[in-house]
Amino acid sequence: MERVRRLRENLGLTQETFAERAGLKYKHYQSVEAGRKTNIKLETLIKMAHACGLEPWELLNFDRDVESFQPIVSESKASRRTRKTAKTSRSRRRAG
Repeated sequence: MERVRRLRENLGLTQETFAERAGLKYKHYQSVEAGRKTNIKLETLIKMAHACGLEPWELLNFDRDVESFQPIVSESKASRRTRKTAKTSRSRRRAG
């Protein structure tokens, strides 16, 4: 996931800080970024996009180079998105 790595670096975040911001375990995020985990869940993709200050479709828009994004988001906005995503996922698991 070269694209996510470049976005993370543009934000000036370490892998550990980015993983925390996205609500992911550090080792899991590290494997995703390195390309060792190639089959990731949609939920993980959503969390990574929100941690970059993007919507998932923006992260997957390969017609647009990552340097053209302005992914500067306050910590609280990224955290709210991550908590909302986690809450929705828990609700779905209980319902299913």
